[in-house]
Amino acid sequence: MALNVALLRGINVGGANALPMAKLRALCEGLGWQEVQSHLASGNLLFDAEGAPEALAAALQGALSGQGLDVPVLVLPPERLRAALERCPFAPDDPKRVHVGFLFAPGSLDRVLFERFAALGDEIAEGESTIWLDTPGGFGRSKLAPRLEAIAGAPLTARNLSSLAKLVEMLDARDTPR
Repeated sequence: MALNVALLRGINVGGANALPMAKLRALCEGLGWQEVQSHLASGNLLFDAEGAPEALAAALQGALSGQGLDVPVLVLPPERLRAALERCPFAPDDPKRVHVGFLFAPGSLDRVLFERFAALGDEIAEGESTIWLDTPGGFGRSKLAPRLEAIAGAPLTARNLSSLAKLVEMLDARDTPR
């Protein structure tokens, strides 16, 4: 069994795609996944399972579809989250103002679109299948937030640095012998 991370896009956001985490964990256990842990109510999961990330994501997406939920799922190895946190090019005063976007497919950053909607102080950077967005004025109020996929050139799911750091902390705890 290998340790994996699943990032679900759009679970429990603004009242849409409501799913209690206990039910999500039970769905995963029904797929044969073990040691399933969730963080917050936003679809962040750690679990042990065998299989390719794409197959695991498809299995969970199918199980969610059976519950009437159309939710994109991205399954990543722990190293991808650790690398995204370590390589963040920004050092914000508030880690909730920086978001990491994990791309579902290769993208192409549209800097012209970014500049068109960026507020003073907003910054963006790209990495391998990842983008970082720093919005000192707040992500929720940013004109970039609803255009992030268009700017990235690919579908994505985003997490703020606080959530990402907590997931990495949970991964590190799992790597520690019990």
